[in-house]
Amino acid sequence: MSKTPADTATVSVLPSADAPPRHRWWILAVIGLAQLMVVLDATIVNIALPSAQKDLGFSDGDRQWVVTAYALAFGSLLLLGGRLSDLFGRKITFLVGLVGFAGASALGGAASSFELLIVARAAQGLFGALLAPAALSLLATTFTDAKERARAFAVYSAIAGAGGAIGLLLGGVLTEYLDWRWTLYVNLVFAAAAFIGGVLLLQSSGRDKSVKVDVPGAVLVTGGLFCLVYGFSNAEHHDWSSPQTWGFLIAGGVLLAAFTWWQTRSAHPLLPLRILLDRNRGASFISILIIGAGMFGVFLFLTYYLQQSLGYTPIKTGLAFMPMIVALMLATTLATSWLIPRFGPKPVVPLGMGAAAAGMIWLTALDLNSSYATHVMPPLIVAGLGLGLVMAPAMSLATAGVAVEDAGVASAAVNTMQQVGGSLGTALLNTLFTSAVTDYLAGKNPKDPAVLAQAGLEGYSAAYWWSAAFFAAGLVISVLLYRRGAPATDPDAAPVVHM
Repeated sequence: MSKTPADTATVSVLPSADAPPRHRWWILAVIGLAQLMVVLDATIVNIALPSAQKDLGFSDGDRQWVVTAYALAFGSLLLLGGRLSDLFGRKITFLVGLVGFAGASALGGAASSFELLIVARAAQGLFGALLAPAALSLLATTFTDAKERARAFAVYSAIAGAGGAIGLLLGGVLTEYLDWRWTLYVNLVFAAAAFIGGVLLLQSSGRDKSVKVDVPGAVLVTGGLFCLVYGFSNAEHHDWSSPQTWGFLIAGGVLLAAFTWWQTRSAHPLLPLRILLDRNRGASFISILIIGAGMFGVFLFLTYYLQQSLGYTPIKTGLAFMPMIVALMLATTLATSWLIPRFGPKPVVPLGMGAAAAGMIWLTALDLNSSYATHVMPPLIVAGLGLGLVMAPAMSLATAGVAVEDAGVASAAVNTMQQVGGSLGTALLNTLFTSAVTDYLAGKNPKDPAVLAQAGLEGYSAAYWWSAAFFAAGLVISVLLYRRGAPATDPDAAPVVHM
């Protein structure tokens, strides 16, 4: 699932000289509530997507933008959001992020067209990219005692980890008993409570005039990522040979290459490249990108399969994912507490990639008569175990050993990779899905319900096979790049949190 800190390099890791706020545990509740809102929005709309598509009448080719618009805006602007939090002050950035997120959610809930919904989802991602780093920065500067800080970060991490599962269940309940629009309207409740608490409890921080914003870097990385996602999406409408497909893909590659070059020249880079150069960290960033691509795809296509092919209700769909979430959490705990300290990442991450690939291949056997207990749940559990074995070590090692001043930007980069992976994977997999459906329908009666149902299965199967290919590539890359042996640990390392 998803999982958000940001570039708080100068504020999130250094203790304040002032006495800790008297109401700091209430402040933790406010920050945790805001974090929960941001995290669950990565999954809450997934369960409601079939209902929203039916209501607004958008195509299968376009539906991925409801997921991608949020993830892409959030992921590509997260590094910039951390800088702005330092520049304008943490409290004001936090409150502006809350108000903006609430406004975007209200706009999306009231959307009368697909285009308006996409604008709202992108705006949610934009304000989430302001809100998340400010929240993490406030957390770190509020808790200055080492033991209290460890407890606060543990609570924050637990909220971040549970947010995706809560989003799946809450999305099902709201869609079934109210309306899909309430999966967006519910954010107003979260935002209002967090805003009132923030105004009353948070201490104002002055602007850091030494902070410089890398505007060219932000423009290059955001433009490059958008071109890649848009190019993959265009393949469904214009074919891979169309200039509107490969032209955007090439433009995206050029812009990202220019971003990489600029980061070596900028005096205040958004992403210092030294963070990526360690072998374990580089392998971890690639693993996180692949996990994001595969996992977002599972949620999207399995949601449609359960609701449209098997006739599940939204609540039943949300509950159907819970065994996968439980397996993921168990594997994460096992990897963190026992496997990585003993064996290191080199055997564990490839094992996880292989298990995730096996789960995806298993899902390709689903048909219109598949039962949940026999055919759906087992591959979900296998995939969940695999994802957990990859996620914990990759997220930990992606930030291990970074300098204190780089801890914030390294944490933000981890979450950026996950969101970008989800954006690119969803766009590509949805295009492959629609292509498989179109190929199957060629020469057949598209008005025959049985033909349409089988076409959907062909599309889902194609998406699962390609997800398996992502994980297989991740297996090879992780075997080649990760170092042997257990990683060294630094007890004095700066705290890092992931969504």
